[in-house]
Amino acid sequence: MIRLGRRVRFERGERLLREGEYGSYVFLLLSGWYKVLARTPDDREALLAVRAGGDLVGELACFDAQPRVATVVAAGRGSAKLIGRQQFLDFLAAYEESAQAVMCAVAGKLRWATRRRQDFGSCPVGTRVARVLLELARAYGRPCATGVSIGVSLTQPELAELVGASEPSVHRVLRSLRERGVVETGYRRVLVRDLPELTIAADGDAAQRIVPASTSHRVAATTIAPTQARARLV
Repeated sequence: MIRLGRRVRFERGERLLREGEYGSYVFLLLSGWYKVLARTPDDREALLAVRAGGDLVGELACFDAQPRVATVVAAGRGSAKLIGRQQFLDFLAAYEESAQAVMCAVAGKLRWATRRRQDFGSCPVGTRVARVLLELARAYGRPCATGVSIGVSLTQPELAELVGASEPSVHRVLRSLRERGVVETGYRRVLVRDLPELTIAADGDAAQRIVPASTSHRVAATTIAPTQARARLV
């Protein structure tokens, strides 16, 4: 697939895909980081997911010829291959292994979206934060001397949108994880220092270990409705 289409470059803030538009092309991301956004009922743009080099975006609209369900914006400089819809579909028809790989990627996005909906409705904030950090570490993490660096550049408000919780709630969870030596945070930076412990924290049974007892009773009140922060395929 890397031989298809033409190479394009993006600067921070440039939009690759727009929610509501009909799709006549897909992007195979080569480098950089990208944010997947969607409009909420109160007309905000909520962060739904992140994508990076090696990811495919825009394929769903090419498959079903329906409007795109999310916007994709470059989080910094990056490059991608722009592939026309028909060329993309012809390629998949000709190469079964590639078609299976794309279907697996689509299935992975669907599973991620389903887990997010389940988490929004049933899991406390601490569990949701741990699960999102764990998934980012597994998908985009880079091993280093002190742990696993999550290469995605996210602010705490953006992480809160991914989790589907208020920023103060996410801040309390991160503080608890830092105090326990599980993560280290900085400006747009998260380092997972103890991956096994983060894995345990992502287990719903460990939720009370993540959120301090004095704040755990507020979790339900700070959860954003699933319709306002729902992961979608793009």
